[in-house]
Amino acid sequence: MIVESPALAGLPGIRHAFFTRQGGVSEGIYGSLNGGLGSSDERDRVVENQARMAAGLGVSPDSLVSLHQVHSPDAVIVEAPFGTERPKADGMATRVPGLALAITTADCGPLLFVDRDSGVVGAAHAGWRGAFTGVIEATLAAMEGLGARRERITVVLGPTIGRDAYEVGLDFRDRFLEADSANERFFVPSERPDRAMFDLPAYIGARTVAAGVGSFSTLGLCTYSDEERFFSYRRTTHRGEPDYGRLISAIALTD
Repeated sequence: MIVESPALAGLPGIRHAFFTRQGGVSEGIYGSLNGGLGSSDERDRVVENQARMAAGLGVSPDSLVSLHQVHSPDAVIVEAPFGTERPKADGMATRVPGLALAITTADCGPLLFVDRDSGVVGAAHAGWRGAFTGVIEATLAAMEGLGARRERITVVLGPTIGRDAYEVGLDFRDRFLEADSANERFFVPSERPDRAMFDLPAYIGARTVAAGVGSFSTLGLCTYSDEERFFSYRRTTHRGEPDYGRLISAIALTD
């Protein structure tokens, strides 16, 4: 049900989890720990799944805080649960104990951040667009606004679609090369001449390290290739399925 990062598991006062798709009550294509209220799954089942995740983190269900994610470069500071009006953003930071910052993904990169010395944590949803436009840097800035110091921040990337499963068009590749020719290192040729394979985890890692954090690590897990543990939007698309479940990754300060 939970995958933990060695870089975060031993930190006092911190709880985190990269939840898999296992251990919930949803059925069919959502089986079983679907955390996505935006999916077409039965709402009561998703609510129960989220309650189980909250319990795993040691927080109340209404303290599992999530955003209305829109693939933006925007990050917000969280001081209390949002309720039904979730802000449109893709990164967040808090210094409030008992709030679990939860990111929803199904191939995009879930990032968890912590500066233990200042008691500040963060989380970000980094798909290609968010990473490209600056959501990582915005999340770090939000944490700094709460007293964190960038050089002390530990960042971990959870399950994300891997290079071997992420085929893109050449126009996609060209967008990255126009921004920085050094981005060529994140692409390799596809078997099809008009396509390339994009290494999203490596790109996220490079952006994070370049931002000056204290340490960065990745779990090295691919959502597309590990169907038993992870949902994948791209796998669902290739199969022509009508919808897909969502994974939750979360971090919290303990009381």
